[in-house]
Amino acid sequence: MLGWLLVAFAAGAVGAIASVDAAGFYAQLIKPSWAPPAAVFAPVWSALYFLMGISAWLVWRSPSQNRAALALFGAQLVANALWSWLFFAWHQGAFACAEVLLLLALILLTLRAFWQCSRLAAILLVPYLLWVSFASVLTWSVWQSNPGLLS
Repeated sequence: MLGWLLVAFAAGAVGAIASVDAAGFYAQLIKPSWAPPAAVFAPVWSALYFLMGISAWLVWRSPSQNRAALALFGAQLVANALWSWLFFAWHQGAFACAEVLLLLALILLTLRAFWQCSRLAAILLVPYLLWVSFASVLTWSVWQSNPGLLS
């Protein structure tokens, strides 16, 4: 289990490197009234990476064929980390919007594949799916409101 938690949190660490100046950049952005404060993101993402790691571990230890499901899990982790680079490090709003939609698709595919191996593993990904759904709408809204800061 520890290995899968490390894998999930490693993706978070890669994204965190890109987000080192995120608080200052996020403060400059025009955001919708429903946007959460910057302090919410770290605890939410920590909880989500924990759930993702447990979920992957459940699939890994399931007796069913799980190689494709775990490959999808890895792909969505890469997409997860890439979003932070696109948005916070490179200020690429359009690419971040497109990429978060790819991330959503990968999460849905992963959830479906995990369902085949472990229903609990799939259920543990639901909060992640919901958060990224919210984040995709927020990404689009912030990008549209900040043409000078996000290309």
